Amino acid sequence: MAPTAIATPQVLTDPGYLFWAPLATVEPTHTSTASKFSDAWPVGWVPLGATTDGTEFSYAIKVDQIEVAEFLDPIKIVTTERSGSITFNLTDFTAKRLQLALNGGATMSSTGTAATTITTVSPPVPGSEARCMIGWEALDNTVRLIARQTLQSSEVKVLFAKSPKFSDIPCTFDFEVPPTLTPFSAYFAGVAGTGGGRG
Repeated sequence: MAPTAIATPQVLTDPGYLFWAPLATVEPTHTSTASKFSDAWPVGWVPLGATTDGTEFSYAIKVDQIEVAEFLDPIKIVTTERSGSITFNLTDFTAKRLQLALNGGATMSSTGTAATTITTVSPPVPGSEARCMIGWEALDNTVRLIARQTLQSSEVKVLFAKSPKFSDIPCTFDFEVPPTLTPFSAYFAGVAGTGGGRG
């Protein structure tokens, strides 16, 4: 039977907030008040600031078919691979943001104080790259996503050009299997975010 009316969809139309944290940082408690997340992100989660075009979340699986001679159709379809990532371009062009894009861990040093400070950022020795956690929350505080173990894999390609163009730092954080075995989780505040009667 056809529905008598179509409900207004729960659309998401904002770039959200991005956070970075060291591995094993305590996650938010995900407390919902008035259908919005009301708890703060714990100590250790660093806001990453603005992005050029927002944030893109990607998740995919690959499957293969098990076939036998007696059937034309596959007798089973199995998952053989899965992968996920979060992609964004950071507009806050600082030493800390470049260090993050280089998987630098502790490879940043400073000398001097205040206006005499000089900060040096260098890439880590191959094989010693630092993994991290990435968090995202919608501007209206109704949706969250946490990736628990990631590595920045994209080419760090920075354009230095005449205004109104500006330099940003491209990042793609690929998901790895963390100790919890769950690479990421998405959280939705309030009843509306569950999808109602759609299950």
